[in-house]
Amino acid sequence: MSICAAIQMTSSPNISFNLLEAEKLIAEAVKAGAKLVALPENFAIMGDTASDNLKAKEVDGSGPIQNFLATVAKKYAVWVIGGTLPLAADDSNKARAACLVYNDKGERVGRYDKVHLFDVNVPGTNEVYRESDSIEPGAEAQVFDTPFGKLGVAVCYDLRFPEFFRTMSKKGMELLVVPSAFTAETGAAHWEILLCARAVENLCYVIAPNQGGIHLNGRKTFGHSMIIDPWGVVLDCYKTGGGFVLADIDRERLEKVRGAFPVLNHRRFFCE
Repeated sequence: MSICAAIQMTSSPNISFNLLEAEKLIAEAVKAGAKLVALPENFAIMGDTASDNLKAKEVDGSGPIQNFLATVAKKYAVWVIGGTLPLAADDSNKARAACLVYNDKGERVGRYDKVHLFDVNVPGTNEVYRESDSIEPGAEAQVFDTPFGKLGVAVCYDLRFPEFFRTMSKKGMELLVVPSAFTAETGAAHWEILLCARAVENLCYVIAPNQGGIHLNGRKTFGHSMIIDPWGVVLDCYKTGGGFVLADIDRERLEKVRGAFPVLNHRRFFCE
């Protein structure tokens, strides 16, 4: 069995506290049988302002957050999808929102930089987000080889761009991880719908770790971290606060669904 976990947090501006909480939840998920754990977006720091996150940015390959991810992956012999953390960008006034993938030996085997940036006035609220003021976007979809299948990674706002996932599907994606910090308002409206759509249209498993709760900066995130199968069935969901969900990534079921319902083979239009 390939049991995977999506970990939910309500991260704060305190990196040390967040990492302690992340390790506690990772340890609990591993004890429950998880072989892969995925952390949410901004798991290590949810600053009061964007500048707080910038102050925490690390050079690629070195820094306390990256050391933490490598250490817990090796310590618990588990694959770790490192949500997002701020890494140095070409523009010194910005950071990359990077999701790092570590194998169960603590070796880094992949990196994805968030492509689509959340520059939005949230309808029905006074919330305004301008990620592009402090984040430099990535430019490429990434799919990695893992024991659980070919793993695609997307982050939060990426979820709204279906053509992005078709690019990953063309690269053979079987399993999709979506670390997120969906707002309470947009999450209530669209979180589950979008996740299920991505699972169904790409016939893949979706692991979606989200931030969930009221943060010290006043931001409210939706939670409802979940794992979804290729037929769009929600296998497990954790509504609010810190915790995790578990589900088995069944490769035989994936192959059976794709064989009986070969949508991916029927495509007439393809992404570049």
